[in-house]
Amino acid sequence: MKKTARSKSAAKPSAKAAAPSAVTSRSGRFTHGPAADVAAFSESISFDWRLWRHDIRGSIAHATMLCTIGVLTKAERDAIASGLEQIGSEIEAGKFQWKPELEDVHMNIEAELTQRVPAGAKLHTARSRNDQVALDVRLWTRDELRSLEGELGSLQRALVALGERAGDTLIPGYTHLQRGQPVYFAHHCLAYVEMFDRDRQRLGDCYKRVNVCPLGSGALAGTTLPINRELVALQLGFVDEAGRPQVTQNSMDGVSDRDFVVEFCADAALAAVHLSRLAEDVILWATSEFNFIKIADAYTTGSSLMPQKKNPDVAELTRGKSGRVIGNLVSLLTLLKGLPMTYNRDMQEDKERLFDTADTVRTCVRLMAAMLDNTNVKAANCNAAAADPQLLATDLADYLVRKGMPFRQAHHVIGAVVALAEKAGKPLDQVTLEEFRSTSDQFGPDVADVFDLKKAMQRRNLVGAPGTAEVKKQIARWKKLLGN
Repeated sequence: MKKTARSKSAAKPSAKAAAPSAVTSRSGRFTHGPAADVAAFSESISFDWRLWRHDIRGSIAHATMLCTIGVLTKAERDAIASGLEQIGSEIEAGKFQWKPELEDVHMNIEAELTQRVPAGAKLHTARSRNDQVALDVRLWTRDELRSLEGELGSLQRALVALGERAGDTLIPGYTHLQRGQPVYFAHHCLAYVEMFDRDRQRLGDCYKRVNVCPLGSGALAGTTLPINRELVALQLGFVDEAGRPQVTQNSMDGVSDRDFVVEFCADAALAAVHLSRLAEDVILWATSEFNFIKIADAYTTGSSLMPQKKNPDVAELTRGKSGRVIGNLVSLLTLLKGLPMTYNRDMQEDKERLFDTADTVRTCVRLMAAMLDNTNVKAANCNAAAADPQLLATDLADYLVRKGMPFRQAHHVIGAVVALAEKAGKPLDQVTLEEFRSTSDQFGPDVADVFDLKKAMQRRNLVGAPGTAEVKKQIARWKKLLGN
């Protein structure tokens, strides 16, 4: 029995066929059901069973509304709600028998309900599977948005904590994977905190467009019955910040819109790209060549041949799975690009891409956070790399700028100093004053102060810079924002 994080005990549908139900997805127009191979090709219960919680929630809300307009009596409504809750308990416990011949989660639940509660036959009044699945997917996506947003927050806290544990540790900042300028290790961690915060903001913005109720759109043209769409929306929490119900405003768009699925997957894909970039840095830092960090054994693996190996597999798999998430987004865009209005069976293919994206990204986020919580910074190695005096070449140019030299000229002069040091085979901070002055008479004895790394970091005091005071300020800011 396979389990999921959202449905801990709910069993996946069995491939074993069951006896035909009195409720089917086919109308009286058909004299017999589809061929076996067609039924197997078209079923979706093997994956959309995951919508069962949301389908039941939507059906209870719909039944309550039908009661208010007189389609159901209160006793019928209560019996339907009780029956659905019982079915939900059985699904949760893994005791519910899914029937592939009923195609999808909606028909499976409705058929079982109707067998137990005669009034269940009235439940589908004024709704179609078209607006029903649109509702279910919105409810499911809404839950995933909130969960992923929270998990990204945990990853941010792990990055802040790692940066704080690093303390005053410095590393080279890189461009083109070549050493550029010195930065605090914490500053590098906080760069990813900023990235993931944008991801959380995007998810929050996406939530506004997901949080609109499509039920009542029918198959494509609504219904002639006097239903109360706003009541259903209120029951299901489709409300704005002022508590006003939010319902779709066009029935055709209501059943065919999957923009919110694409948007969620796009936001998740960008988060996956950020995860992949973080993973790449972790992988580099863990190499013998960098040797900046040590990942706990529990988050690494060994080699089947080489006994000395300790591989950062969590980071590598996260980097690899980003391509899978990006692929899901491309699949969805390709799926939708040629569809006419309104609902088309092609749209059944959206769910596996959506489910896989949510599962993959959420798993990666959780494991990366756990791995970082179990990672230590090798301060001595980091500081040794950051002590490379060439990292302060730009500071030398700034020194000349403060003397009144135009930056382009200063850049050229420092380039000449670097070339001089390389030719002499000595580090930049060992260049003599006489040698400095051979490139420009603007150099004085105070040029030696430029190579004081502690002072160099204190000078970087702009907002967002990797200066000593600023990094401490940013760590404190993020700790407060994230509730560390």
